[in-house]
Amino acid sequence: MRVFFFGLGYCARRLIQRESWIEASGTTRTAEAVEALRRDGVEAFRFDGAEAEPGLEQALAGAEAMVVSIPPRNGAALERFGAAIAAAPALRRVLYYSTIGVYGDHGGAWVDETSATRTRTARGLARLDDEARWTAAVRARGAEADILRLAGIYGPGRNALANLRRGEARRIVKPGQVFNRAHVDDIAEISRLVLTRDASGEIWNVADDDPAPPQDVIAYAAAVLGVEPPPEEPFDQAGLSPRGREFYADNKRVSIAKAKALLGFQPVYPSYREGLKMLAESGERIESR
Repeated sequence: MRVFFFGLGYCARRLIQRESWIEASGTTRTAEAVEALRRDGVEAFRFDGAEAEPGLEQALAGAEAMVVSIPPRNGAALERFGAAIAAAPALRRVLYYSTIGVYGDHGGAWVDETSATRTRTARGLARLDDEARWTAAVRARGAEADILRLAGIYGPGRNALANLRRGEARRIVKPGQVFNRAHVDDIAEISRLVLTRDASGEIWNVADDDPAPPQDVIAYAAAVLGVEPPPEEPFDQAGLSPRGREFYADNKRVSIAKAKALLGFQPVYPSYREGLKMLAESGERIESR
């Protein structure tokens, strides 16, 4: 399947690595990343929001599916290439990587794809706007649009083990606070299931089955490594930036029952424990780029 990626980032590259049936092309922002991707056999093009390399629109015209992982309004891809997307003759499905952040704060209650989107942050509102804009454009084209709302992404090179090794891990405690996470391989698996299905587009939550306090994750990672965990820090005394405090403002538990029921999805890493243990045992040999 010819898949065009707006944003050849962490999740997109892992999906391409896992799925040999994908004939990948797409965009990245730097010339260095373009060259690295081309060495790996990916037809990459530089697009920095203003300038686009020759050949990009030709690759887009041949796409049978698209995966969009660029931040809202970053590069204005829909505005710049909307006509090319609308004219792509083989395009049948578009996946948009969004975030569970759009649900906002639910006081620790469980949320699913029908739950209210209560976000009031600028980033969250921009995501909701982007979800709507891409969905409308794709449906107007006569294709199917799927929104994947991702929990906190981790995997090789991006995890609590790596943060501990770099001395960057903190155990900030806000009573009652929990977060879901999603291993990059589980994100790739749901992406595969959605890309290959023959049904109408949907919204899908992508998360693990164990929403947990963030300080517990750091403590477990330290135990796996056999090191002392950093001390606990009360949230109100942690000196977080406005963005950090905003992150802790939302408290919810995210259900993936829909993906299990309709896609047959079962996470390989149902909690952070399985994911971190595997990463430690593998020595993070998977290329993370």
